[in-house]
Amino acid sequence: MTSPSLISLHGGHSGQFCCHAKDRLEEIVCAYIEKGFKRVGITEHIPPVSDQMRYPDEIKQGLTARDLYQRFSRYMTEVKRLKAAYQSKIHIHAGMETETYTGYLPHVTKLIQEFKPEYIVGSVHHVDDICFDYSRQEYDRAVRHCGSHEQMYLHYFDLQFEMINNLHPFVVGHFDLIRIHDLEGYEQRLLSPVIQEKILRNLHLIKDLGLVMDFNLRPLTRGEKEPYITPSLLKMIKTLDIPVVPGDDSHGQDQAGGHVAHAIEILETMGFDTRWPEPRLLPLNIE
Repeated sequence: MTSPSLISLHGGHSGQFCCHAKDRLEEIVCAYIEKGFKRVGITEHIPPVSDQMRYPDEIKQGLTARDLYQRFSRYMTEVKRLKAAYQSKIHIHAGMETETYTGYLPHVTKLIQEFKPEYIVGSVHHVDDICFDYSRQEYDRAVRHCGSHEQMYLHYFDLQFEMINNLHPFVVGHFDLIRIHDLEGYEQRLLSPVIQEKILRNLHLIKDLGLVMDFNLRPLTRGEKEPYITPSLLKMIKTLDIPVVPGDDSHGQDQAGGHVAHAIEILETMGFDTRWPEPRLLPLNIE
């Protein structure tokens, strides 16, 4: 039996095009090649819809939404150049990672029409326009805004449902990212009946649309005990027979391909299909 190929469909963030990453994108591509990858998806963050939606590190560097739009344009040009330059060594899928905040649907629609990515990763990093994953301080602010951890989880999964239904992203990014700064409580919280109801609703939509879920390995890079998706949810996903594909969510050449072999072992042990699907751009729901 042929061993599954190394792959990441979410990652390749570089210091060239992302303020909280490091190294040049070409160095990251070469790192994938050196580690034996034959296919990889590069999915840089989209630029913000407005100055108000910039990440703190972008504000600190004095970058405007217009600056970030121009940088994203350079990213799409560069990733397509690298795709052609290294095509004999690796198949690069040129993609982008979306956001979910006020005004995201027309914004993402415009970016897709202009830059024509091969696929998108649909992510939720914000709750009511508060970026909960950037810092513990902002996470706690989002909890206070929502009223409790449970209410924030419920709101997150509602926003995720809306995003999936609107964008039809080929890859649903880090499904349970909402637990990022809830290390002590998330296991029990995700088992709450009201939260489970939202999770199952979202998973059935993912299944119905034929999407893929991101087995996101960034927590392992930070020394945490498990990836996104947590085991209890991974079992539910396996029962529904939804495809799950590794994503290193790398932010530098030293992280490129990190923990992917281990992730494949986990997926194989659980009986997931490791014949990886081909990324493609699906039509948006913009009616």
